[in-house]
Amino acid sequence: MRIALIGFGNVGKAFFQLLKNKRDNLEKNGISLEIISILNSQGGIFDAQGISLEYFSNEVELNKECYKYSNFAPTITLDYVIENGNIDAAVVLTPTNKDTGEPGITYIKKLLTKGINVITGDKGPILLEYNHLKKLAQDNNCTLAFGCTTGGALPSINSALFDLAGSEILEVRGVLNGTSNYIINEMEDNNLTFEEALKKAQDLGIAETNPTLDIEGYDTATKLIIICNTIFNKSLSLKDVNLSGISNLTIEEIHQGKTLGYKYKLIGTAKFINNSLTLSVGLDKVYSNDPLYNVDGKNKAVKFLSDTLGEVTVIGGASGTTPAAAAILRDIINIEKGINFTKF
Repeated sequence: MRIALIGFGNVGKAFFQLLKNKRDNLEKNGISLEIISILNSQGGIFDAQGISLEYFSNEVELNKECYKYSNFAPTITLDYVIENGNIDAAVVLTPTNKDTGEPGITYIKKLLTKGINVITGDKGPILLEYNHLKKLAQDNNCTLAFGCTTGGALPSINSALFDLAGSEILEVRGVLNGTSNYIINEMEDNNLTFEEALKKAQDLGIAETNPTLDIEGYDTATKLIIICNTIFNKSLSLKDVNLSGISNLTIEEIHQGKTLGYKYKLIGTAKFINNSLTLSVGLDKVYSNDPLYNVDGKNKAVKFLSDTLGEVTVIGGASGTTPAAAAILRDIINIEKGINFTKF
C-alpha cells in the first residue's frame, strides 16, 4: 500500500517510527506499506519509490521542523502527490478544529473524491460532516477509517461495527477522555485539589496549556457524537449534548465518594428515552460493580448495552502518541485486509 502522510506533528512522527519498527513483522504477514510523501501546511517531501524509513528517521531525530528536512519543497502539495504518487491511501493527522473541520476536511474530501482511502485521527471532519464523507467514500469505492478519533487506541468504533454486528445497540456509556480521568485519579490517590491535579497533568504534558476541551467535556462529547453518528446513523452535533465538565469537582466530594464506595468519572452517555436518542456528558458516581469503576489513569473505556449480546465493555487505550499511531496502523491493516468501514 502506497501512503501519503498529511500532518507531521507528534502523532505523525510516532506513526512513522512505528512503521519503521513494525515493517519486518508486517512484511512477514504479507503487508507492505510505503510512505510516498509527507506533507504539512508549508509543503512536503515526495519520493515515488518510497521514502527511506531508516534515512528519514535519522532526519526526524536531528530536525524537528519539516522544512529543515532534505528534499523538502514548498511545491510538494496534496494535488501534486495525487497526480504523481499513485497512492492507495492517505493518513490525515491535521490538528482538530471542532468549529470548521479545517484543514483536514478539505484534504479528506479531495482524497475520497479521487477514490483514495483515508485513515484519520482528526476529529473535526468526522464530527462535522461524517455522513457526507461516508457517502463520498461509498460513491468512489474507497473507505474512510477513523477509529483513532474516538479514543485513540481504544477500539470503540471497531467494537461497535464489527464485534456487535447483528445486535441492536441500546445504550453507550464511556470514559472517553484520558486527561480528565487522570486528573480525577490524582485527586483520589494523592489527595490533590482539582487545581493541583490539573497543574501536575500540565507539567507532565498530559493536559494542554489550555485544557478547556478536556476538562469541560467537549472532547468527550465529540467522541460520543462520532460514535453515535456512526452506529445509529445520525447527524448529531455538539448542541445535541447536555454538557458539563469536571472543573467544579472538590476534594470534599472525592472524600465523600471514598466513604460511600463510589468514584467520580467524566462519563459520556447516549441512550434512548421514549424512542429519542439523548446524549449527555458530565460527572457521574460509579460504583465498584460497574466495569468503568476500575478505569484509572489515562485509560479510557466504552460500554455498549445491546439486545442480544448483552453488555460489552472495552477498557484500555491509554492516551499517548504511540497508542494513537498504533490505532492509525490498525485501521490501515484492516483496510489492507479488505475491511471497509464505510460499507455499514
